Amino acid sequence: MAELIASDAEGFAEAHTTALTGETAGIAAWTAANTPTPEMMSGLVEARLLEMLVVATGARHVLEVGTFTGVGTLTMAAALPAGGRVTTLERDEAMGAVARRHFGESPYAERIELIVGDAVQTIAGLKGPFDVVYIDAAKVQYPDYYEGVLPKLAPRGVIVADNLFRAGATLDPAHTDAHTEGVRRFARRVQDDPRVHNALLTVGDGLLMAWPAPDPG
Repeated sequence: MAELIASDAEGFAEAHTTALTGETAGIAAWTAANTPTPEMMSGLVEARLLEMLVVATGARHVLEVGTFTGVGTLTMAAALPAGGRVTTLERDEAMGAVARRHFGESPYAERIELIVGDAVQTIAGLKGPFDVVYIDAAKVQYPDYYEGVLPKLAPRGVIVADNLFRAGATLDPAHTDAHTEGVRRFARRVQDDPRVHNALLTVGDGLLMAWPAPDPG
């Protein structure tokens, strides 16, 4: 399938986005060199967008569903005020150990709580409220993540979900694998949900953002 976003446009966007620095840049380089799927980490533009949302919302509590190596986690943690916290959920124990090591080497380690286990079950036990929720984990479970986090979203909070395009698979009816169908169900559910307003951004592999709908009264 043809590229959704032209590579020269992506390159221009990255060239005009604040570069990663310090330990976050080091983790991004480590991820690119040492993991079989480095595309799973947050891209530069996406990471800075998440940072911007933390700043713009005045977030104090962030929930991340899907940690991977921790690039997105640390970008958001760095933007939090003193006393702020990122709670990040990772299903894979080995990847959780990698992320935990990266967090331990960061000056923002005390702002991060990493929980390893099933995200749907973990979300059910979390209290919230969350100012920013970032979803980038098993696509087949996106509808479940959404239903779990929405009641725990702060009144002016925002949910951000990654990989809505799945490299074009969601746009092609021939693709019917479980994860692609999970993303499609999630997109329809958000679009039809009167509790939220939403926007699908053509950033990276597609970011769907949702926030509480204004009170009509």
